[in-house]
Parts: sequence; structure tokens; C-alpha cells
Amino acid sequence: MEATAEPVLYHKLQIWEPSMESEEEEEEEGTSEPLVLSLRRPLDVPGNKVGGLPGAWARLVAALLLLAVSCSLAVRQLQHRGSLTGKLASMAPPASVHSHPTGVYHHGAIISPAGGCQGGEGSGVTCPRPLPHNNPFLTAAICSHLGQELLAAGGNVVDAGVGASLCLAVVHPHATGLGAMFWGLFHNNSSANATALTSGPAQILAPGLGLPTALPALHLLHAHFGHLPWSHLLMGPTMLAQEGFLVDASLARALATQGTKGLCPLFCHADGTPLGLGDRATNPKLAAVLRKAALAPTPALAGDELLNLLSRDLGLEEPLARPTPTLVPALQFSMTQGILFTTPGPSAGPELLALLKTALHSREPSPDLCPPLLKNTVTPVSSILATVDSSGTMLLLTSSLNSSFGSGHMSPSTGVLLSDLVDRSATSAWACPLILRVSSDDTEADVMGLVASGTPRMAGAMTHALLSHRARPQTHTHQQHQPQPQQGPTESSSTCGQGTLLQVAAHAEHSHVSSVPSGCCPFQGF
Repeated sequence: MEATAEPVLYHKLQIWEPSMESEEEEEEEGTSEPLVLSLRRPLDVPGNKVGGLPGAWARLVAALLLLAVSCSLAVRQLQHRGSLTGKLASMAPPASVHSHPTGVYHHGAIISPAGGCQGGEGSGVTCPRPLPHNNPFLTAAICSHLGQELLAAGGNVVDAGVGASLCLAVVHPHATGLGAMFWGLFHNNSSANATALTSGPAQILAPGLGLPTALPALHLLHAHFGHLPWSHLLMGPTMLAQEGFLVDASLARALATQGTKGLCPLFCHADGTPLGLGDRATNPKLAAVLRKAALAPTPALAGDELLNLLSRDLGLEEPLARPTPTLVPALQFSMTQGILFTTPGPSAGPELLALLKTALHSREPSPDLCPPLLKNTVTPVSSILATVDSSGTMLLLTSSLNSSFGSGHMSPSTGVLLSDLVDRSATSAWACPLILRVSSDDTEADVMGLVASGTPRMAGAMTHALLSHRARPQTHTHQQHQPQPQQGPTESSSTCGQGTLLQVAAHAEHSHVSSVPSGCCPFQGF
């Protein structure tokens, strides 16, 4: 039975030219031809030999040679066109580059005080030693980087702020953590309203130990205003706790001052000495708590499980209380420059507004808003961050364990440091975030936010900063009500010589971030 020769279709190789583009369809119709190979023709028939080779094989070799020549011509022409394109590009005028000053971004930005070392974009400060692992979160701006990743992933300022706060809870255990209390101030640009977050009054978990409120408070904020799934926000902090993070300057100073009591083995070397700048720390128990919180059917169950673990560590039959975080309307105060928003009591927000009202209505020279501290004044340790988008929506968060490392009691089952915030009536002097909106009904109005950490007199420092801005000369009438967010607060007049002040703003459809002292806090945006 003879084999039947089947037609094999091929396309003639064409070298593309711009003039041929319109004729492409017509060319396709006429370039297919049958090539028939006889599979049974005798190879030794003299009439089938050309130059000593069988006729069929000769035709096949000829076709392959033609294909090779065509390919060579095509490559040479493409190289010629590429060379020509390169020459034309080099002759063309350079495209204009759209750039911004340091700390100015198109879409959104976040600033926080934590990193693998003290430094950030534009600060000129670099980490003192190589990073130990190829981990994207082991960078000079750990929590700001995580917040920026959440923004770039489609999250909003609440997603970025909550994710970065949970990151700070891992890498700054001396100032914040799952055992800390939180205050927040959220400004919604579309509604021109501001909402305050409070953890509720300080409550006792056990004698001398404060009730942990971070998880329920941050989840409440996210449930109302966040966009990304709750579990997505916990991925980065969980990875940091499990795989490790670098001890930055702030944590290294706190460890050197505090000593190792109650903090080993998590923050100590094998010989019991505290970890230093650039050393790697891990907290696998805390990672397990965060992982369970991410997978729990409801955050309430995750919070209850954390309380149950803490109670077991403390030998309690059951927790004495449950967290009661709230979202309430922010305090408001109208002034010439616009509307001010801050947090209600027992934060220092009411004190801040009282100082502003007194200063604005007084005809006397501005009082000294940074008086010396009393000798017995206790300085709380707090953590701050701020995030903003170009529309004017922003979130300011501040939290505290009260003392450095809180009570110093670390739960062995959870890796959580409990606070020593136990006085229900005490004022949270470390909490006084402030937002200034220049118009109540213009959704494109400039918005500026200030949040500070440091001493109890930071309310006076922020008042001083705002009044200093108000006193700046205006060169154009239409700028009279603009907060000029592109200009950061002056260091001498904003912090009373101590503490940290973060400023974020939305101006001219861009996000602006800055800090005092300059370069203290890494920021990132896009």
C-alpha cells in the first residue's frame, strides 16, 4: 500500500515594510502554495539526481537555503531599522521629566518613625551594616514601605495606616504593640467630615496591667473605612514577626536604657545582653497571634482568643473586662484659616483646642506655649504615623504603652507586652492629632494634618506650629486660606526642642509629607 503524499503549506518569508501594512490582507491570500514531497520515488533514478543528490532532497535543501537567506536578510533589515531608530532618537530633543521635591507624590504617601535604621528617602542616612536576609521588609523604612505597598495594591489611607500600625506593633515594642491604646483621626475628603477613634477608657486586665485594645480598635477603624481584606493587612506584620526585623536606633536606645529584665530571650543575645542597632529580632509567638487574627472568622473571636491566652499566662479565670473601642465625631473648631479637627477627651485634643482659642482671641503677645516641664512630670512613650492621599483624605494614628516597654511584662504565650495604662480617668496627654481643612464644602480644598509624640506639652508645641503657620506672610490674595503644606514646620518652633512632629498634606492634587526633626522618619509614596 503506497503512502499518499500530503500537501504541506508554507508561507513565503516577507520582510515587513511600513508601505506593506495596508496590503497585508491581500498578500496573505496569495502567499500559500502546496509543497508536495514524494515519499516513494526511487532515490537512484538518474533523472532524479541534480549534482549527484536525489531530486526530492535537492529541492528540500534548496528550500532550506532559501529560508536561511531570507532570515538573514530579515535580520539585517531589522538591525538597520533599529540603528536608524536609535539615531533618530538621539537626534530628537530630550523628553521633559516630571519630577517633584522630596516628600511630594502624585497619589498617596505614608510616614512613620520605624525602620531598619534611622533614615528615609532624602534623609541621607543609611543603615550601618548589610541587611542579613533578602527580605523586602528588611529595609530602611519597614513600616512606611509596608504602608506604601498597601496603597499601591489598591488600598486606601486606612488600609495603609492600619497595616503600618500593626507593623510598628512588631518592630517598636518599646512604644506600641497589641497591648497599646490607640487614638486616631480620620478625615474623609468626600464628606468633608472627620471621625475620631478611641480605644475607650483605660481598663485593668490584672493589677498593674492594662487591657490590650489594639486589635479591636484597629479592626473597628478598618471595618468602617478600609477597602482591602483585613487578612491582607496582617500579612506583612506577621512575616516580620516570624522571619525577623532589624533593631533600629529608637528600639536600640530603649533596650540599652531598659535593660533585659522581662524582655529575654526575644530582645537579648544568648549572654543576656540586649540586642543592638542592626541586630535581627524575631517574635514567633506574636506572629502566631497575628496569623490567627487574620484567619479568624470574626476579629472579635481573635480578640477573645488573645485575651484567653493572656489570662492563662496570668493565672486568671477569665478577663475582668473587654475592650470597648469607639468611633465618634471629631471635635471641631472654626477659625479664619478653616476648620480644625481633633480627638475628644480623655485625649489631649480638648487641651489643644483650648490653647488655640486662647491664643487666637488674646490681644496680648502670644503666650509661651512651651513652658518648662514640672520636675515630677511623667513622660509617656508613644508611637505615631500619618498617611494621606492627593484628594485630601488622611489618617493620623497615635498609640502608647505609657512607659517604655509598658509594664515590662511580656506574655510568654503571645509575645505581647502589656501596658501600664490602668487609670480610667487619666488624660492621654500623648494623643492630640490635628487636621486643618481650609473649606467645609470644597472637596478640592487643601488639607493639612499634624501628629506628634514626645512630652505632655506637645499640645502646646502643635499649637505653636499652627500659629506660626498662621503668622506667615501671604504674597497672593488667593493663597490667604491655604496652609502651604509644601513648607514643613520649622524645627525650632514646632517641637519645643524635643519630640517628633509629622506633617502630611494634600495640596495641588499631590500628597506632601515632612517631619521634625528633619529626616527622623522614613516616608514613601507613589
